[in-house]
This record gives sequence, structure tokens and C-alpha cells, in this order.
Amino acid sequence: MKARRVVITGLGLVTPLGLGVDSNWQALLAGRSAISQITRFDPAGFPTRIAGEIRNFDVQQFIDRKEARKMDLFVQYAIAAAELAVQDSGIDTALLQGERTGVYVGSGIGGIGSIEETHRVLLEKGPDRVSPFFIIQTIINEAPGHISIRYRASGPNLANATACSTGAHAIGEAFRMIQLGLADRMIAGGAEAPITPLSLAGFCNMKALSERNDEPEKASRPFDARRDGFVMSEGAGIVLLEELDSALKRGARIYAEVLGYGLNGDAYHVTAPSPDGDGAARVMMMALRDGRVNPEDVQYINAHGTSTQYNDKTETLAVKKVFGERAKKVGVSSTKSMTGHLLGAAGGVETAITALAIFHQVMPPTVNYEFPDPECDLDYVPNVARPAEIIHALTNSFGFGGTNACLLLKKFT
Repeated sequence: MKARRVVITGLGLVTPLGLGVDSNWQALLAGRSAISQITRFDPAGFPTRIAGEIRNFDVQQFIDRKEARKMDLFVQYAIAAAELAVQDSGIDTALLQGERTGVYVGSGIGGIGSIEETHRVLLEKGPDRVSPFFIIQTIINEAPGHISIRYRASGPNLANATACSTGAHAIGEAFRMIQLGLADRMIAGGAEAPITPLSLAGFCNMKALSERNDEPEKASRPFDARRDGFVMSEGAGIVLLEELDSALKRGARIYAEVLGYGLNGDAYHVTAPSPDGDGAARVMMMALRDGRVNPEDVQYINAHGTSTQYNDKTETLAVKKVFGERAKKVGVSSTKSMTGHLLGAAGGVETAITALAIFHQVMPPTVNYEFPDPECDLDYVPNVARPAEIIHALTNSFGFGGTNACLLLKKFT
């Protein structure tokens, strides 16, 4: 059977930059950083006291407050992003009902906030005070579960947890479901709400986070020589994928076509990337081969670009392996410089951003790029957004455990 074509028709973004497509895209074009001092709890005593928090999130815009109390924040973000994607797509929600629509939404960590709070209740008040909703607050598959119930979408339903590759893997696997004829529409992406004392302490003690507390807006600086770690953020990125003929039939706006998907493992280390960039290079080549596109036909890469020493160096090596002498002619930007690192939600957010870059023919910048690193010597679209012809674009997501994902998107014609 001939593989069916898959397009992106709806984008749902819940990030520290704002809610929805317009607020996020305008902030990205302006090069605005969303990183600030942590207000969710008192971070005094932590070596890192900054993060990408979502401020003024009104859950009642999307969920009844009584029902929301039964959900961890990551589930609330997932539902909000799914609703924004559906609204953005303009689809009649009646079309989402039934077994031809599925939901693939994952999270790297899941309900850690609810776990921490419930453990406190257990220790202070005893086991009989633990909420009967505790389990369904925290397990990762409650995100796609709630979304599928909301739209009565009874097709393929999956929650994955592949660290920082989660959102991209969810979209890639959803792409396969439509491509193979197992669904006509998929709601897919990732959600994360990791800004808690325990999570912050864990990442701090791994020495993974930036400690640029006095200049939070400059802390996330991918590929810059003075980068000192990533900045943890929260939110969700969800897209609506549709089979092409179905999308055309209803007159949908098409942001981009999904052409290829790669996934693999470094098989090297539980946290560090392969030092020669092998896994990252192979996963990009997998996505290109899957989409039958040559490296010379790619104009833009939305990089994983975490602002850590090892990731940025090895991703640069990987791009050079794939693109050879042409590597320096490809625009490579990390929008984590503005959003921070949304962990399991990053791939969903960055797939949406890549689709917007193609749709608007603009490469978003890598902000805070001030001090060139001789080991990171590509065109990182420094500090200012750049109008450019973008026909094909890759978006990379790499996670702890050595798990990698790459999606290949194309301008729809």
C-alpha cells in the first residue's frame, strides 16, 4: 500500500512565552527570553534559582476547576495545548469522534508535583489522607486519556516517556499511524510540569543547569562559548496531524507536511551524548532517508541545542557529519534560548515552531549568542530572526538514556 501523506493543520502551544500560536511566534521573532526567577516556591539554597515558568495560567479557560483539581499540572497543560491545537485547526470537532482519530501525548517526568505534595501529606497526616485521585493525577497516560475523552477520539491511544525526545517521538509515531492507514487524524505531542523543589534539586546536583541567576534572560545560550547548562521550563506542545486528502476536503490551512521520522539510540551513556555525535547524525540521516530527501535540500534545522557544553558540541559534530561541506550554509537555531528546555514537551513545542518557520519562511533566532565557540562554528541564526526560503527542515530531540528523535518537515505545495 502506498504511504499516505500527512500534514500539520493545528498547533497548540502552552509555553513560558505565552499561550497559543500568535503570542509564541511574535515572541520568537522578537528574540524575547521567557526565563526569570522562580516564583513557584522559594529557591533559596539552590545553586539554580531560575526557570521558564508559565505565569497567569487560568485553567478554567480549558477545564472546570473541580475537574482540574484531580489532574496534575502537566495534564492540565496537555489538555490546554490540545484544545488550542484543535481550535487553531478550525476542524469541526465532530470529525474527531470515533476510531479514526487517535491521541499520542507523552511526558518525560509526569506528575512529579503531585507526587511531591502527596508524599508530604502521607508523612505529615497519614495514609488515610492520601487523595483517591493520586494515581490518576500522576500517571503519564492520563494526558492522552483525558484528551481522547474530551473529543471522543477512540482511535490509537498512547503515552510515551522518552525523556527530552518524548514530544518528537509522539509526533513521529502518530505520523506513522496516519501514514500506514491506521488513523486519519492524530493529536500528538508532549507536556511537562517539572518546576518543583525535588526536580530542581535533582538537576542541580547533576550539574546540568545554568547558574546564571543574576541574568536569567541570558542564561539559556546554546552554542555560545560561555554556556553553563540548560534552563528548565514547563508547558506543552501539541499538533493536529491529518491525512492530506482529509485535510484538503475540509479546506484546512496546512502549516507543513511531515515527510520523515527517525529514532534510534546512542548506546553510549545514560546522560552524556555520544562524543562523536554518531547517534544524532544517524537519526537525522534516518529522517532524511525516510522522507527521500537529500541533505543538500535542507535549509533549516531546529536544533536540540540545550545550552550544555556536551550537547551543543556533539550536535554540531553531527550536523557536520550529515551535511559535510554544506553544513555552514544551513541555518541552525535553538529556540530553547528563548523558551528554556521543556524536557518531554520540547519536541512538541519545537515541531510546532519548525512548522511555523516553514509556513512563514522565517528562521527564528538563537538569542544570547555573544561569544563564538570554536567547537560550535555553524550558522546559528544569531540573535535576529531571518527571512529565508525554507523548503525542508529538520527538528532534533535527544534525551537521557541516549534516545534520539528527528522529524523532517516540508513546505506544503
